[in-house]
Amino acid sequence: MNKKLSDKDLKDWNKFIKSKDTINPKDELNEASINKNKSTFVIDLHGYGLDQANKFIEKTINQCFEKQFSIIKIITGKGMRSKSAEDPYKSSELSILKHSVPEFINSNAELMKKIKSIDNTNEKNLGSFNVHLKSKNKFR
Repeated sequence: MNKKLSDKDLKDWNKFIKSKDTINPKDELNEASINKNKSTFVIDLHGYGLDQANKFIEKTINQCFEKQFSIIKIITGKGMRSKSAEDPYKSSELSILKHSVPEFINSNAELMKKIKSIDNTNEKNLGSFNVHLKSKNKFR
């Protein structure tokens, strides 16, 4: 595969590699993940395994609660590319992140103390759901 880079692509690449800017890891709270109204935090779990996703969700909920976000939008994907259906030893319903992540959150008593509700009935995009956090000031 020998595709020649366009002059613009080459110029952009050279500018990028000479730049001192850094790319933030997707698993850290950063400004790019914060909604314009600064009350919603968005995370994308594409590429995460089940254990990785659960650990990241727990960390993110705790951090967002501390930073007083009101909503966390969690993008799991629809599970269309999951290989679970091909494996007779796995449940295609429970191993897909869109099913297992909300179940993990609901089964974690410490996380649920910080959560008002989980809205996983978003009809427009079945590959995401929202976690509504309680106010830290009203936490008991």
